[in-house]
Amino acid sequence: MRYGDFIWNDQGIPSGPTSVRVDLRTQLLSVFRGGHEIGTSVILYGADTKETPLGQYPVLWKGKDHRSSLYDAPMPYTLRLTGDGVAIHGSDVRWGAATHGCIGVPTDFARRLFSEVSVGEPVVILRSVATSERLKANKIFTF
Repeated sequence: MRYGDFIWNDQGIPSGPTSVRVDLRTQLLSVFRGGHEIGTSVILYGADTKETPLGQYPVLWKGKDHRSSLYDAPMPYTLRLTGDGVAIHGSDVRWGAATHGCIGVPTDFARRLFSEVSVGEPVVILRSVATSERLKANKIFTF
């Protein structure tokens, strides 16, 4: 997948609880309904000066046409995760871009995500370990 790409396919997936997993290392956000992956997107995340926090967060608030009061920037289809403004929202996902700690997804994907996720549902933000790093940590070597 490339910047701006996403996949959404929830055909035949029954209703159920929704959860979101964000991996900052792979720059991918995955959406699950009832344990089935229904969508994935390439993301933007926080720059070095304002990093995206790791952890598990419930969706605190949803705003379809939100605008950042701090940065005077549009944040369509906002899913707020923290009290200090970290959120998932629609963005122009392109190479070289970053956020001020938020998770930016393509706006059409954000619209679908906004419709799928309810307040209170979990979002996990992590930085996975690369396979080569996992192998070194476990002292497993491949030749």
